[in-house]
Formats: sequence, C-alpha cells, structure tokens
Amino acid sequence: MTDELDDRLDRIGRHPFRAKFRLRGRDRAVVDLRGITTVRKHAEDLIGQRLAPAEPRNDGRQTPYRGHPVFVAQHATATCCRTCLTRWHGIPAGRALDDAERAYVVEVICRWIRRQYAPGHPPP
Repeated sequence: MTDELDDRLDRIGRHPFRAKFRLRGRDRAVVDLRGITTVRKHAEDLIGQRLAPAEPRNDGRQTPYRGHPVFVAQHATATCCRTCLTRWHGIPAGRALDDAERAYVVEVICRWIRRQYAPGHPPP
C-alpha cells in the first residue's frame, strides 16, 4: 500500500491546482506544536464530521482552504469533498464512508503532511 499511496500522492501533486498547496506558517506550526499523533486525531474527527456522511453538509464547499493543517492537506490530496474522493481515489459518493475508507483518507492526509517535512526530519 505504501508505494501505491505514494504513487497516487505524486500523481495528484502534479495537478496544477493541487500542486499549489504547501504546509506553511500557522498550519505547519500546529503540527510542530501538537505533533502528528494529535493532528491524526484531528483528521479522524474532521473526516468523521465533514466527509464521512453519505450526503455531507455543503458538499464541495465544506473544507476551508486554511485554518488547520488537515484542511490544507485535504485540498492537496483531493480528499476535500465526495466528488474529489470519487474522481481521485475511487471512493463512491452517495453512501457513508466505512471504517476502512475513513482510515484510508486519514492516512492519505497524514502521509501528505509527513511528506511536507524534509527526509530524515519527520514531524514531531
């Protein structure tokens, strides 16, 4: 799964819109201060509330562009709405995400965040 997920992230990252996103400023400071374990927990909570329902509230507009590293990562990894999940990850819309799909989305987000750090210098 590691190689497949990294390949997918590389492919998504070549898309002009997705390539613009980087973990910077306050969003990076959240990871630096709280650590990746806490950010993963935040991702689990945010995905459960904003993306996992069969018909998320304001789907397509529910993910802010900044304010938390998870939001930035969602746009960078095409996990921001159900349309992007279907297009880029093959997870169909119209039904609630199951536990495995939720775990996958969280892993995609956290993998992207880890990749924003220099090799040999992982997030805390």
